[in-house]
Amino acid sequence: MAGETIITIAGNLTRDPEVRTTSSNKAVANFSIAASTRAYNRDTGQWEDGDTLFMNCSAWGELANHIAASLAKGMRVIAQGRLHQRSYQAKDGTQRTVVEMTVDEIGPSLRLATAQVHRAQRNNGGYPPQQGTGGFGQQPAQPPQQNATSDPWGAPAANTANGGFGGFGTTAPEPEF
Repeated sequence: MAGETIITIAGNLTRDPEVRTTSSNKAVANFSIAASTRAYNRDTGQWEDGDTLFMNCSAWGELANHIAASLAKGMRVIAQGRLHQRSYQAKDGTQRTVVEMTVDEIGPSLRLATAQVHRAQRNNGGYPPQQGTGGFGQQPAQPPQQNATSDPWGAPAANTANGGFGGFGTTAPEPEF
């Protein structure tokens, strides 16, 4: 939607994602990300923590379930989404305004960790998967040909005795110009 503020935030989850189901049977995950700045102080020679942003986040649908199955409190994540401002009346009767993020994309930060990704099974938008069809369901799909000549990565490596890379770096005489 035009005019929405899209941001990317990198930080740590402050709590385990909580998934609930709305009355319309749609999953929503709620969680919070804490993002801190760090700056090097040349006078002291130390790294110092700056201000911390605590961002309340929500994610909907399949993404909500994937987040709950994959992420936990303390994990460093990178999330991208849209900022929304909302006002509400607190229990004490005061009017309050909060800024929250609706997450479109999220994943673990790989700066200090590793991850294994498992592609989620999709149900083709609720329709049963079509068997044996190619582009747009018009022609039967042909099984891929598996011979060494059609697969450039299946061919044996070039002779690297003379420097490899197809002869680059060899000691053969240079061509005349």
